Amino acid sequence: MAKHPEAGPVQEIKHQYLEFDTVLPTPRITLPPGPEQSLPPEQPCLKKYTSPYLWPKWRKAMLTCISCFSTAIAGYSTGEVSPASEELTEQWGISSVVYNLGITIFCIGFALAPMVIAPFSEVNGRRPVFIASGILFTASTIACGGSHIFAGFLVARLIQGVGASTFATVVGGVISDFYEAEDRNTPMAIYSGGALFGTGLAPLISSMIVYYTSWRWVYYSHAIAAGCLVVLMFLFFKETRGNVILREKAQALNKYYDQLEEAGHIGVVLSDKDKACRIRWKVQSDEQRASLTQMILTSCYRPFNMIVTEPVVFFFSLWIAFSWAVLYLQFAAVPLVFATNHGFNIQQTGAVFTSICVGVVLMTSISIVQEKLASRFRILPKSAEGRLYFACVQAALLPIGLFWFGWTSYSSIPWIVPTIAVGCATMGIYSVYLAVFNYLADTYHRYASSAIAAQSCCRNLLGGVFPLVTNAMFTNLGYPEASSLLGGIGLLLTLVPWILMLYGPRIRARSKLASVSVP
Repeated sequence: MAKHPEAGPVQEIKHQYLEFDTVLPTPRITLPPGPEQSLPPEQPCLKKYTSPYLWPKWRKAMLTCISCFSTAIAGYSTGEVSPASEELTEQWGISSVVYNLGITIFCIGFALAPMVIAPFSEVNGRRPVFIASGILFTASTIACGGSHIFAGFLVARLIQGVGASTFATVVGGVISDFYEAEDRNTPMAIYSGGALFGTGLAPLISSMIVYYTSWRWVYYSHAIAAGCLVVLMFLFFKETRGNVILREKAQALNKYYDQLEEAGHIGVVLSDKDKACRIRWKVQSDEQRASLTQMILTSCYRPFNMIVTEPVVFFFSLWIAFSWAVLYLQFAAVPLVFATNHGFNIQQTGAVFTSICVGVVLMTSISIVQEKLASRFRILPKSAEGRLYFACVQAALLPIGLFWFGWTSYSSIPWIVPTIAVGCATMGIYSVYLAVFNYLADTYHRYASSAIAAQSCCRNLLGGVFPLVTNAMFTNLGYPEASSLLGGIGLLLTLVPWILMLYGPRIRARSKLASVSVP
């Protein structure tokens, strides 16, 4: 047994669980040092191990801005491909359908990578995953710009999708790390807006780059922005995952106790005892957590199992997948319609996508204001269905925008009319995205990451497929008819939030995974 020079024998080392609110015991330090003792080491600064929920507002705002900026950078990757299609299809001797595989292959990496990345970030922390993904994303974006053959371009796009997936799927978890549920609406609205804004901004800027310079600078300029983001994350992005911060705090304390014992100051004084005890700290979540391999297997299995067994997840995944497919469809539909019926060149076609950016900014602002008003006047129920009241009305903007776009696409109608329709449809897509994310998070709690992963996988896979069929669908059916078909499907899917708003509590009560959240 170890001995303290004054207190005699002390206990063997005991491990205790550490929490953020744990009152730390006082180390047994003898001053001045006695025989066989040396000066005690300096006590570690523990301020940096504060619970993320207690961080100051400025720090939360800074991390939210960095996270949402990264989401916009990731969303930009999807739409930057289309403006160079005419030049590259001729240069590489491929059809426009084959060229659009650049979007599809990106979406495959974007959809599947989070199955591994998300659990890894929960175990090892958000910061290393973000920085590593940022470096991979930047390198692959440079590779896209430097490609000389289509096969190499596709490989680079796949890797780019893997890197971008972190910024689109893990950011929701990052925001949840330091905002309580009742405070998340504003940052989640900004996050959702970032995803759609970046997607709409890409063809707008890329078309100007292609028109005035080389298509390669579409990717080189994007890589410069991504590289700046990596520097920002390295300097200012602090770890947000609570269990990782707690683990680092336990390691810092245990290292301090080891140094104390090496200096001859053995034991700590617990609050309820006046004798020296040798303790070390551990984190309960680390012991309760499955292995990383098991977590990855669960992450790959559970989302698809929930799609099959959970009606809420299935219909919400279908709803958001269709909405996202319409968003990606616009990358091919807008150039086709405006070049054919209005004689637009590449730059002018890209300018049409300004309507997406304007629609996103408007809808983000509306979502933040209406949530604050609803909270202030308490006009919405506290249940998960409270997230759907606004979406029931606003989601109708998607089919309205599709019908509007199709039947105003004639050359005799001013170009501004279908352009506004694109913005209208985007506002509907935004409302669907925000409602789905919030409702699944509120409904499934501990299983929310799996439910969100399921809808994310579905929307990105379907979104990657739609650009392949857009030209054929709009050309064979006709612009008004193709848009009307999509509008009809969108109109049918707007029933989803109404059904859940009316029967949501009953549906959740029958679910083994969601029943814990039934009010």
